[in-house]
Amino acid sequence: METAVVIIDMQCGYFENGDLTEQRDQLVSANNDLLRLACEHDLPVYVVVTEHARNGTTWTLSMLDDGQGYMFAGSEQAALVPGLDVGDAHTVTKIRDSAFHGTDLAQRLRLHGITRLVLAGVSGQNCVARTGADAFALDFRVAYARDAIGSTDPQRGREALDLLGEEQRQPQLGLEELRDWIR
Repeated sequence: METAVVIIDMQCGYFENGDLTEQRDQLVSANNDLLRLACEHDLPVYVVVTEHARNGTTWTLSMLDDGQGYMFAGSEQAALVPGLDVGDAHTVTKIRDSAFHGTDLAQRLRLHGITRLVLAGVSGQNCVARTGADAFALDFRVAYARDAIGSTDPQRGREALDLLGEEQRQPQLGLEELRDWIR
């Protein structure tokens, strides 16, 4: 079984306020630790970013309801957070919570024989959880990099990932546990 690391939405716009602002330095460090682990084991890395068009054609229903978009392609908000060392990772651009929705991520993973994913990034109760749920539906095994996932609401983030762990056998693992899981 081949494993890939998927880092989701570690972009400046998601760290502008709230709990994620306070978590930023720790999350960058934890994601860099995960990226080093991937390098040590020669695992492919996919960096998933959210980018929207300014004209509203890619906006979610809530963005349309509010009359306000964000994470515009090429903007400072859409840039990766400073200090995140993604090297020559593959990039996947999405416009919805799941990294699989409307993207070619599943095909790219299958093309390279990937059957297992380590998920990290933001936000635990939204994009990370929805990517994990879709991965399950697409027959990818998932482990969550517990220390490398942030949430705007940490309790809800933990609860969402706990539920997926129980119902879809997707464990939350620390770095050393991931080292064993990868083997």
